[in-house]
Amino acid sequence: MTAAGEERDDAFGTPDRRLAASTASAGARKGRGATANPTGRYEPARREAFDDGWASDEAIPRLRTEDVPERARTILTRNTSPDLPFDRSINPYRGCEHGCIYCFARPNHAYVGLSPGIDFETKLFHKANAAELLERALSAKGYVPQTIALGTATDPYQPIERDHGITRALLGVLARFRHPVGIVTKSNLVTRDIDILAPMAELGLVKVAISVTTLDPGLARRMEPRAPHPARRLDAIRQLSRAGIPVLVMMAPVIPSLNDHEIEAVLEQARECGAVEARHVLLRLPLELDDLVNDWFAEHYPGRRNHVMSLVREARGGKAYDAAFGRRMTGTGAYADLIGHRMRLARQRLGYAEARINLRTDLFTATAARGAQLSLL
Repeated sequence: MTAAGEERDDAFGTPDRRLAASTASAGARKGRGATANPTGRYEPARREAFDDGWASDEAIPRLRTEDVPERARTILTRNTSPDLPFDRSINPYRGCEHGCIYCFARPNHAYVGLSPGIDFETKLFHKANAAELLERALSAKGYVPQTIALGTATDPYQPIERDHGITRALLGVLARFRHPVGIVTKSNLVTRDIDILAPMAELGLVKVAISVTTLDPGLARRMEPRAPHPARRLDAIRQLSRAGIPVLVMMAPVIPSLNDHEIEAVLEQARECGAVEARHVLLRLPLELDDLVNDWFAEHYPGRRNHVMSLVREARGGKAYDAAFGRRMTGTGAYADLIGHRMRLARQRLGYAEARINLRTDLFTATAARGAQLSLL
């Protein structure tokens, strides 16, 4: 409802369809990560589903994934966070069909009037002009190259990339400009682009971070329902490594009492497949994510919810989330220290590099834009 009491339409269809998403039954949302679809925090009115006794026994069709084009005005996002090893990033998609319940980018969907719940994984946007904008940005006078992180919020290789090829087009631009890029994904679709990535790797211009959250297919299916099977991610590490592309394995997020016991096993299998770096991130619950993850635990692991959340709050200074630099990725306190210690011991035992691989910036070719004229001076 709007402030005037009238329902509104949007790029994803009628208001009734949006309401259906918020009240979807377990059958309708099968294959989705979120168990709820709360109204975005900037909306003037809220909807809440409740059982009035008139529920229908008719089968409700599963929610479909929809995506619409978004004409972005800029493509590079800048940051000054000391927690991140990069100062610029690109996200070719808004929302993510992988449906990972823990995704810290979910709250961003509130900025476009949608829910961080089911909407985040069913109502997507693709930046159709991303490659054009990137070429313009890299061609700008005075541009200074530094590593671009590709896929820091939503996965650049989520399923709709097969149709749109936006990530591949971006890599084509970066390769022409000889610009360094770090990719973050949990999809084996990244192996499709080995033909672009391998030559870049020979020049020291690329590395790929693969997220392997669990080796348990059952847990993965509940926690990240439309992401590739853990075995396929390990195979992606193997294929990329064989092609000479350096791979970082990400144990992200580490969730207390759910996947934390797998740290050593994940790092061991990733190392056997060729990964050369390993990092972790402790579960982060900013804004609406706290309620969404609590609701997910109530449905899938009700007996663990209180214990998990108590450990999360212990590592976050008594809160669901601590956004302070230096603490937001790994947390503080006894539990967080234990996870960090286990990661360090596993890296040392398995022969992972402690230092990050630095990519080259000295090969950047500012005149690589299509149709660019060389200066006479």
